[in-house]
Amino acid sequence: MEKFVIQGRRRLSGEVTPGGSKNEVLPCLAATLLTEEPVVLTNVPRIRDVEVMCRVLEAQGATTEWIGEDQLRVDTSGVKGTELDAELCRVVRASILFAGPMVARAGHVVLPPPGGDVIGRRRLDTHFHALEALGAKVSVEANAYDIRAAGRLKGADFFMDEASVTATENAVMAAALAKGTTVIRNAAAEPHVCGVARMLVAMGARIEGIGSNTLTIEGVDRLHGCTHEVQTDYLETGSFIGLAAVTRSELTIRKVNPQNLRMIRMVFERLGVRTEVRGPDLFVPGDQELVVRPDYHNAVPKVDDGIWPAFPTDLMSIAITVATQCKGTVLFFEKMFEGRMFFVDHLQSMGAQIILCDPHRVVVVGPQVLRGQRVQSPDVRAGMAVLIAGLAAEGETQIYNIHQIDRGYAHIEQKLRSIGAAIERMPVSGKARF
Repeated sequence: MEKFVIQGRRRLSGEVTPGGSKNEVLPCLAATLLTEEPVVLTNVPRIRDVEVMCRVLEAQGATTEWIGEDQLRVDTSGVKGTELDAELCRVVRASILFAGPMVARAGHVVLPPPGGDVIGRRRLDTHFHALEALGAKVSVEANAYDIRAAGRLKGADFFMDEASVTATENAVMAAALAKGTTVIRNAAAEPHVCGVARMLVAMGARIEGIGSNTLTIEGVDRLHGCTHEVQTDYLETGSFIGLAAVTRSELTIRKVNPQNLRMIRMVFERLGVRTEVRGPDLFVPGDQELVVRPDYHNAVPKVDDGIWPAFPTDLMSIAITVATQCKGTVLFFEKMFEGRMFFVDHLQSMGAQIILCDPHRVVVVGPQVLRGQRVQSPDVRAGMAVLIAGLAAEGETQIYNIHQIDRGYAHIEQKLRSIGAAIERMPVSGKARF
């Protein structure tokens, strides 16, 4: 067990580079099952979820090898089994992404219930409906899902009942080796979905409509190995924008994809946070006066999330933390998960003025002086939010359960120290737990 110990109210400065996208690399790892040739992934973040996904692959007979600081070589030619390791799958939500590739490769998979963040119900129905449309049969058992296909999957034209990111990825991966043409309507179009699709194309898949809500896949007999570069994580970029804002720091965030940040920058601007695109980088000026921009007629503004290109749900907790330091009142409406907002009790304990209206809505009134407390990380993004709050707070903040932060942010304390943050990773004794 470890914790972060933070001394807050430090002005930061310099440059920081976000890692590769967590939400892209995890389905890319699953997609390596679609070929028996080696695949090399570059710009891979060394995070806990990547480690677990590699262990799941290795338990099935694959080999994974770090061939550079951020380069991972995966060879699934030795994969034989079709029953995934239950203990490993309980650790990571992304284990659901093995469903499509395993059925396409072997015609069968026994998938334990996936784990991951506890932020509300996260239904799997859309995944199974998509695989059933391609010819698979899904049996729900007490502690697993048994998914089988009698022979090769067959292309189909179907409409997904929700634009689920991971269900779209599962469907695209399965359809890549299906016989005939598949048309996926109401598909998700997030940047990480596009990244996985581009990797599949590099492997020999035939996919049209990448970046749109309608994907057309012409199935092929086999896919080959490739080298694929994972995109910069726009969620980590958004986290660093929030960090710079609350600490009043001048920060350059390097090697971002500005086209992925339009809505994110727009929402932060409504909170008074200006950013500037400078080529491939994003510049956040220091000493900004954070004033909430009201809607017309001086109405309280609302920030809500949604599917791409709306504001991403994974940045709601970061934006709420920023709002605690802004002059004005903002309503945040979390539409996608009914459990994400409960983290605000940690911010309240630090002095934030937040009204939890219901599981989906909070009102933030700022600015309020935050004071260091003992808090914990409920999930990946909320963990980063309380870490950012700790860096803005007076005094010392201790954050427990930091393995959640490690699931999505590689070497985060090293990156923060490089720009002047006072943060240390320390062991937790049995008597000192949160």
